[in-house]
Amino acid sequence: MQLSEARHAFVTGGASGLGLGIADALASRGVRVTIADINDEALAAVLTTRGNSFRGVVLDTRDREGWQRAKAEAEAAFGPVDVLISNAGIAPNGKPFTEMDPESFDRIVAINLTGIYNGVAAFAADMAARGRGHIVLTSSQAGLVTTVPGVGAYSVAKFGVTALGEGLRTELAPQGVGVTVLFPGYVQTNLAANTQRVGGDIRKYSDVVMTSDVTPADVGEMVADGIEQDAAYVVTHKQVWPGVEKRMQAIKDACDYRLAR
Repeated sequence: MQLSEARHAFVTGGASGLGLGIADALASRGVRVTIADINDEALAAVLTTRGNSFRGVVLDTRDREGWQRAKAEAEAAFGPVDVLISNAGIAPNGKPFTEMDPESFDRIVAINLTGIYNGVAAFAADMAARGRGHIVLTSSQAGLVTTVPGVGAYSVAKFGVTALGEGLRTELAPQGVGVTVLFPGYVQTNLAANTQRVGGDIRKYSDVVMTSDVTPADVGEMVADGIEQDAAYVVTHKQVWPGVEKRMQAIKDACDYRLAR
């Protein structure tokens, strides 16, 4: 979809981090943007620094009735949504499955997978009926390969987002609606604070120095380009491929072994 033809984008987790980076990139291309976020204070602060092409709505992406209210408010103000960025999420809890509190597992899946799906449920059918639009779902490098202990529940959710995006892309292509799955690596955001805000545990990185030269603004530009190219995937960091290649090779080896039997 050419963003010059898009009128309205709806971005969850839009008051900070990747969501705000994407929202700014879309707005710079002339798209009016509704940013949805659970953090009402951050939302209000952002809106004071943006122009009339931005509006905000408080939304917990787990709340399906809240999605319907947010959609009605957004479209009453800016018209039908042409671009959905279903992005809001929380961080890994850092615990192995054997030590994980079941409530923590449920929270991670509810926000990082079901919350992403709830955006699809709210907007995808209308896009299909109009025969136009684009949906971006935020997965993670952990939705491509899991190699680090303590991110298991997070990877379960993010692999689910990957599958959701791939299936949705196949289903919506005949209706003229594009779907992109975003696989961000580490980007400096306030994800940890947002995770704690909803009662979540966060992974402790006491023995790891987390740095990145990729910014939310960089990711916003990548996503905007991906929408215009109708890209199936957007990967933000160059170093992800070796791990993915190792996983894919193991799967290929298993398939080759079965074919040889």
